Amino acid sequence: MDFDDDMILDQGPAVTITEAGDNFVNFALQKVDLSFANSLRRVIMAEIPIMAIDLVEIEVNSSVLPDEFLCHRLGLIPLVSKNCTEDVEYTRECDCDQYCSRCSVTLSLHAKCTSNEIMKVYAADLLVDHDRANPWVGTPVITDAEGKGTVICKLRNGQELRMKCIAKKGIGKEHAKWAPVAAVGFEYDPHNKLKHTDLWFEKSIAEEWPASKHAEWEEPAQEGERFDPDAEPDKYYFEVEGVGNLAPDQIIHEGIKVLQTKLATILNALGETKEDAGERFLPDDDVDMGGRNDFDNGYTTPGYNGPSYGNHGRATPYGATPYGQSGY
Repeated sequence: MDFDDDMILDQGPAVTITEAGDNFVNFALQKVDLSFANSLRRVIMAEIPIMAIDLVEIEVNSSVLPDEFLCHRLGLIPLVSKNCTEDVEYTRECDCDQYCSRCSVTLSLHAKCTSNEIMKVYAADLLVDHDRANPWVGTPVITDAEGKGTVICKLRNGQELRMKCIAKKGIGKEHAKWAPVAAVGFEYDPHNKLKHTDLWFEKSIAEEWPASKHAEWEEPAQEGERFDPDAEPDKYYFEVEGVGNLAPDQIIHEGIKVLQTKLATILNALGETKEDAGERFLPDDDVDMGGRNDFDNGYTTPGYNGPSYGNHGRATPYGATPYGQSGY
């Protein structure tokens, strides 16, 4: 597959979808720098909000699995998270006492083995309370042909499970159960023309470092071609594998939205700081942000006595983050 650079030479960022399925999408991102592409990758893995079981109230557990083990398995069951970004509130931002229909979804599980054969308890056995933000959110993801979903545990004759599960909205930064993807593959410069990777070998690079499938989409370095140490990549190959809680295209869209929000917050903060600090912030209105400014020596928001931010002693006007730490 070839990408025509001339067609997008005068345009902004471009995306070419190379392969797509129910739970995955592979695409090439062009005309952006490496930091932007890597930021999108990190946001997709860690900052897209989805639903996951976070609180379990166990009434009966006579299985061989301890309560903590069962809770861990329940938390890793994928739940449909369609429109949860807009429709569901974070529990920490809701005005309820512990949880409610605005910030959570309640699922109940009751299973008892009454035969001499081993009984398997599946995700399909979780019953979702209808009092929820929308008709989809919180429903266990079931993709197998039998329509049973993930195996939670196995019960023998006389063993029983009875519990209530509370699913809440969160992001992968807080816990891996809130990660919307199983993996995000990321590659650029498949022929290593930029020499960003030191390919150690004993006998032959070609034999010991087989080229990826993306190498077919770019021209390899020609014999005798001059190495440019200032060259930068401009094509990035993504392979996004979801787990069913969000559609692949929605994962990408949500990731872009999160990144846009972050950038808008920074720009807004810089604009407010410039207005407050006047000449101390920038020498003049026409200064290029790529050049030197007073951020080189650190900056503290006027009138703020909170903790310092970053490595330059800057103070954040937001104090502690929602995750209990004063900074990322």
